[in-house]
Amino acid sequence: MTHDPAHTPLKFAIGLTGGIGSGKTTVADLFAARGASVIDTDQIAHALTAPHGAAMPALLDAFGPEYATLDGALDRARMRALVFADPDARTRLEAILHPRIRAATAAAALLATGPYVIFAVPLLIESGTWRERVDRVLAVDCPEDLQVARVMARNGLDESQVRAIMAAQVTRAQRLAAADDVIVNDAGLDELLPQVERLHREYLDEAARLAALPNGRL
Repeated sequence: MTHDPAHTPLKFAIGLTGGIGSGKTTVADLFAARGASVIDTDQIAHALTAPHGAAMPALLDAFGPEYATLDGALDRARMRALVFADPDARTRLEAILHPRIRAATAAAALLATGPYVIFAVPLLIESGTWRERVDRVLAVDCPEDLQVARVMARNGLDESQVRAIMAAQVTRAQRLAAADDVIVNDAGLDELLPQVERLHREYLDEAARLAALPNGRL
């Protein structure tokens, strides 16, 4: 990683990603339980687009008041339908949200107290900018049919809707090719826990190595 103090933490940093339904949140929670500082960009995005969220004035200027709910939050379902149908709308949305998300993640990283930082970023590979902001990329992986089944059960979507979301993300093969580390999440907690434990120990070792360098990192 090329360290940029304005955008990246001094601590050892991991970018956690995975396709929809892969189990990113479960994995992030397991690392957090072991002391890692987890910064979830989805949670930041939700805060920015909540009632009175910092991004709402710019979003309403760009897209109109019809994209707000009655309580003043972003109408996520309406916006999702728009950006799937209109690539230009996606570009405008990202131009508003992404700089604010970057600033919020950088601020959160500076306050992180764990031995290392995990940035949970669903579209880490797609964004093209996160690779240079983290030391390692960790992908959570499972078969695509399992992704579909999980999202259908969790969100009440039909299969075609889930596959449309998956089609807007990089392929499973592309994600795996971009990852430094992979956790396979296809067989429950008993199979998941040893993988998290192994990587947690490796990340602790690397964090300690970096912390021992004169300036924190090379």
